[in-house]
Amino acid sequence: MPANDPPFTAFRFDVTLDLDIATPGFTGPLCDAAFAECEGLEMTMQPRTVVVGGLNDGQVHLVGPVTHGQLTLRRGMTGNLQLWQWFTRGTRPGSVRTAHGTITLRSADGTPTLRFTLTRCLPVRMRAPALHARDGLIAVEELGLVYEHLDIALPDDTTPSAAPGAPATASLGGGSL
Repeated sequence: MPANDPPFTAFRFDVTLDLDIATPGFTGPLCDAAFAECEGLEMTMQPRTVVVGGLNDGQVHLVGPVTHGQLTLRRGMTGNLQLWQWFTRGTRPGSVRTAHGTITLRSADGTPTLRFTLTRCLPVRMRAPALHARDGLIAVEELGLVYEHLDIALPDDTTPSAAPGAPATASLGGGSL
């Protein structure tokens, strides 16, 4: 990184989630919110180790399955109840709907600096905060999501993604739950 480039800052980010399939009762994005914390953007590759006959001083490591973390978003504010409705409907047999989304990191002046793209997300935890009047916005204390694929890209990156249906990004991994 050249000396005149500002460092990435992780204290400003936007979260957007949309259903993969249009569903009656849901309009626009499920989530277009700001959260105070985000953790769980992770991938782990489990290598396959092969012992080769005649190679007595080592082994060969091959690429194995990739697993992804559980995304946890904390202390969020949004203007609608669709996240809560998505979670509630998703607990009924036959009505599970996956979503895709982006987490965009912004610089101190608000310029997008980095974009994470998540595909085939499912909600696994919703928690409300203590109830206080807050400018008419709906608060989410904690939202937990599992996801099947994670991509990362610069905001202007147009490299095609390996994940079907995802926006153009540079792919970092794939796998399934």
